[in-house]
Amino acid sequence: MSTTAPTAPARGAGPAARTPAGLPGVLPLSLVRAGVELRQFWRERDAVVFVFAYPIVMLAIFATVFGGQDQGTEVAEIGFAQYFLPGMVATGVVLTSFQSLAISIAVERDDGTLRRLRATPLPSSAYFGGKVLLTLATSVVQTALLLAVAALVYDVPMPSDAGRWATFAWVFVLGTATGTVCGVAFSSLPRSGRSASAVVTPVVLVLQFVSGVFFAFFALPAWMQTLASVFPLKWIAQGMRSVFLPEDMAALETSGSWQHLATAGVLAVWLIAGLVVGVRTFRWRRRDDG
Repeated sequence: MSTTAPTAPARGAGPAARTPAGLPGVLPLSLVRAGVELRQFWRERDAVVFVFAYPIVMLAIFATVFGGQDQGTEVAEIGFAQYFLPGMVATGVVLTSFQSLAISIAVERDDGTLRRLRATPLPSSAYFGGKVLLTLATSVVQTALLLAVAALVYDVPMPSDAGRWATFAWVFVLGTATGTVCGVAFSSLPRSGRSASAVVTPVVLVLQFVSGVFFAFFALPAWMQTLASVFPLKWIAQGMRSVFLPEDMAALETSGSWQHLATAGVLAVWLIAGLVVGVRTFRWRRRDDG
């Protein structure tokens, strides 16, 4: 008697809470899948260089071009490298989570990888678990390299108290989780793998310009600050500024404070919204594949 592997509907992530009989649990399968994802990631050397080098290169450009100047205000004077480091950390998180996942999943859908995976006993939760672990691993390495370069090459002072590092940890984890979930949800928007980069990259680029990554946020027009406040990148960058900048610099923020509660709230809203949209719209097949 022959059997055939069960197939799932073309649209929607489908039920993923249960693992087929005889297979390990979701967590061990997620770890295995993460190993596969990491090996595939390291084989794409151009992507590896971009993911790890982009924030460092951008910080180096700012520090070199404006290295002889201070980010002077009526509140405090700090070096350009120190002021822009939080924005580089934030944009690195968004690039590694949102942009990388939105593009890579769209490509995997287009080349049939998702359809083939869906026809295997691997639960969908393990597939997404592997993506999450890949994102966390690459984000940690990328951020560690960026902080090391900032401290050793550009003499950016690192926080000296545990409270600031605790803030760094929750902003980093929540920001990465939000970017990951939104990246999965956004991956269904490009019509093909070839168009994914053209669809995703401009979104991230615009957010970088209006969210205080390339320019001092307090110097941006009010309408631009309001627009940026709708999206996660601004809040991740602001949270990181509260970690790496002097406390007096909080006076330059829109509300005159670091707004940690608002940061957590906005990121949580985007996390939940991305999860809801992703569950409802995620596709395992191309649009023209049934």
